[in-house]
Amino acid sequence: MQPFTITSFDEYKKEYQKSVDNPESFWEEYAETFNWHEKWDNVHSGSFEEGNVKWFEGGKLNITENCLDRHLEEHGDKVAFYFEPNKSDDVKRSLTFNELHEEVCKFANVLESKGIGKGDRVAIYMAMTPELAIAALACARVGAVHSIVFAGFSANSLANRIQDCEAKMLITNDGLIRGEKLVRLKDISDKALQNCPTVENVIVRERTQTSNIGWDDDRDEWWDTLMKDASPDHEAVPIDAEDPLFILYTSGSTGKPKGQVHTCGGYMVYASYTMRNVFQPDEEDVYWCTADAGWITGHTYIIYGPLLNAVSGIIFESTPTYPDPGRLWKVVEKYEVNQFYTSPTAIRALMNKDIKYVKKYDLSSLKVLGSVGEPINEEAWNWYNEKIGHKDCPIVDTWWQTETGGIMISPVPDVTPTKPGFATLPLPGIQPALVDDDGNEIEENGSEGNLVIKKPWPGVTRDIWGNHERYMETYFNKYPGYYLTGDGCRRDEDGYYRITGRIDDVLNVSGHRLGTAEIEDAIDDHKRVVESAVVGAPHEVKGEAIYAFVIPEHEIDDPEAFKQEINKLITKAISPIAKVEKVQVVGDLPKTRSGKIMRRILRLVAADEAEELGDTSTLLNPHVVEEIKEGKAY
Repeated sequence: MQPFTITSFDEYKKEYQKSVDNPESFWEEYAETFNWHEKWDNVHSGSFEEGNVKWFEGGKLNITENCLDRHLEEHGDKVAFYFEPNKSDDVKRSLTFNELHEEVCKFANVLESKGIGKGDRVAIYMAMTPELAIAALACARVGAVHSIVFAGFSANSLANRIQDCEAKMLITNDGLIRGEKLVRLKDISDKALQNCPTVENVIVRERTQTSNIGWDDDRDEWWDTLMKDASPDHEAVPIDAEDPLFILYTSGSTGKPKGQVHTCGGYMVYASYTMRNVFQPDEEDVYWCTADAGWITGHTYIIYGPLLNAVSGIIFESTPTYPDPGRLWKVVEKYEVNQFYTSPTAIRALMNKDIKYVKKYDLSSLKVLGSVGEPINEEAWNWYNEKIGHKDCPIVDTWWQTETGGIMISPVPDVTPTKPGFATLPLPGIQPALVDDDGNEIEENGSEGNLVIKKPWPGVTRDIWGNHERYMETYFNKYPGYYLTGDGCRRDEDGYYRITGRIDDVLNVSGHRLGTAEIEDAIDDHKRVVESAVVGAPHEVKGEAIYAFVIPEHEIDDPEAFKQEINKLITKAISPIAKVEKVQVVGDLPKTRSGKIMRRILRLVAADEAEELGDTSTLLNPHVVEEIKEGKAY
């Protein structure tokens, strides 16, 4: 058994109590397993009230030494990353820990040759290839702060993020191909950089041999040219534990995107601990998170968490349905994946495809199935459990956020008894609570309220880049002494937590608080429903009425009957109070690039205020907005 790996429920309870009784000694014990240049002066200081939380202050380290260097003697020839390219029949590629270390050292030398050093910000706008991870790790090795931008964002979104953090360099590709679609990343970058005077250098990694790309001889250079003569030797720069490691912008579904600042020491400790306990990897296991590194899931559970634990991971360039809906299961069989981590959006999309795409592949290597990004509805949970895990793989339904740095509430596999739709119990070191709208803590089980966290943990975001006032206002001012997650939550009689949706997605119908996630779960149980989204619409009597946007499997001949069928399911699952007032059949739902439904748009449509929608160009599917605006509700 690896140290610090929870293997029984009694052990979980013991560890959890230890983390509550003495959090400093709990986290210090785990932090001491890493390599530090200098030990910390204080394990923890600061508070949520003051917005000045610090962990391992005064300690000096370099996270890449703990991701790479310390593993080389024992695991140097072990695969760090398998690369699964867009086309599955492309040349198979992998990097061992020795090879990854060498590439990171070489690119660290490239960065320093271009004047990049401690504290400089570097924007990364790249395809999902090993070079993205190499770029991020090389930044960390020289003490630069990386800011990865999802390579599906527009030029305007990229420019906003570069401008906000005043990045000195941009690293990108000529292009990427996702499915059959070519995205000309260099062209998008050039457009963005028209308004980004802080960027002095652009490094371009060739990926698609895209023709006729723009080029500035005074600014742009090819990755391969710079790497050709770079030294493979590089001494990692010691960094203070509280210095920034990266800035990651949240989606900005309302207002300007928020640049979340994560620091080197606390994030390292928390990413490693959660990776080890939520996924329980053995030494020879192959782990796969299907996320993009442009999101926090990719940062923590593709790059840092696996490497800190010397786990072999997969970098996946393609989509779950290319070239067909069996792609994910083909990859599981190909690499004999043991831990698999994906989103409910992907699960729901695949469960509606022919089961033959699952049955043709051998999934017997799987040990743990994970879900991330939003609450997973019961139907999807059951399909995942039965068809993918064959009722033999624990499902870790993980709740966490960009701001938390790592998983907060989750089952521990083969330890925590699971329930469909429940994230279950907090990990050691995390103290959640429910509060009412006045900030009073709700102590009894079988209750619902606003989810807050009572005490700091090492992975918590330290600030919003350049806007401490917004940081305090968003997370700490409303309920002093707590971190406000922004999520509504139900805690059942067993103390299990179930996320009911964002607080602004909690409906108040005739004085009753109703979580959108639960209503959607009930609607999704309809045999002809593919996906749904529920929002509140103004109502003269009830205050709010429930308005449902529903994607059906086939055309609906009798909308009124369809609505009645849905309401029967809701009544059975929740209450007659939760019946929908209106149902609008749609072909798709507006989603962010991370797959989250943009409910702000749906609320405005439901309120007949569609003219207030604003810019929707950064959506994954902006074309659906006009279709929804023109639709009819029953």
